[in-house]
Amino acid sequence: MSSSELLVDAFDRVRETVHQAVDGLSAEQLAFRVDDEANSIAWLVWHLTRVQDDHIADVAGTEQVWTADSWFERFDLPFEPSATGYGHSPKEVAQVRVDSADLLTGYHDAVHQATVAYVAGLGDEDLPRVVDEAWDPPVTLAVRLVSVINDDLQHAGQAAFIRGVVERRTS
Repeated sequence: MSSSELLVDAFDRVRETVHQAVDGLSAEQLAFRVDDEANSIAWLVWHLTRVQDDHIADVAGTEQVWTADSWFERFDLPFEPSATGYGHSPKEVAQVRVDSADLLTGYHDAVHQATVAYVAGLGDEDLPRVVDEAWDPPVTLAVRLVSVINDDLQHAGQAAFIRGVVERRTS
């Protein structure tokens, strides 16, 4: 298995976990928060997808799917188009509401498609490229991609956990 195939597989697993966490849930269930300081499923999936979109577009040198494909307008959130959720307050988390899981999975699937198209074309020689010199040591493409996968899976797992809480509360 090549490095690019491994990366595609990892991002496929993120997509699968996102779908498992949100498919079939109502708007109210997606907005459920364990307490007033906690994240909702909707916020977690929106945030992990925004970060993936932001970071992949940056390393690929492309426009984010969020703005290029009008997802910003479809979500109609009270944030700037550049917002990814990083540093959001509990009040801002509560503002991420969606009418259905389809909006979340639609955006995630579009970002997934762009991500897979990019990483499938990478070779091993591409991975050591420095993509962010603001860190010490500077961040390579390989490290950035693994970081996105790690962050995505953590948030998708959190969303799946909250789904379990929601389902136990309503059964």
